[in-house]
Amino acid sequence: QVQLVESGGGLVQAGGSLRLSCAASGNMFRINAMGWYRQAPGKQRELVAGIISGGSTNYADSVKGRFTISRDNAKNTVYLQMNSLKPEDTAVYYCNAQRWVPREYDYWGQGTQVTVSS
Repeated sequence: QVQLVESGGGLVQAGGSLRLSCAASGNMFRINAMGWYRQAPGKQRELVAGIISGGSTNYADSVKGRFTISRDNAKNTVYLQMNSLKPEDTAVYYCNAQRWVPREYDYWGQGTQVTVSS
């Protein structure tokens, strides 16, 4: 089992910054990738940024150049630095950890609210 706890959400004005943290615990040696997803009211959950064990990252087009995902392996923590925030970034942000073997399985945090005011 893997447990994920997010922190760092809040209310910020457009153009501001926030850093989300996701502290992971449990059987992390089985985890192949971690990432951040978000879900706005009335919309489907979408991938924001991901990082795999080898360190490669990927981003949604809407956040490229503004958001940066990183990790601290010693602390089992993944971060999402969000700069130049826009009102459309408002959503609940969820931390995700994914296991690929023996079959794909997702672990989720409880979510943290990010609200960007215009």
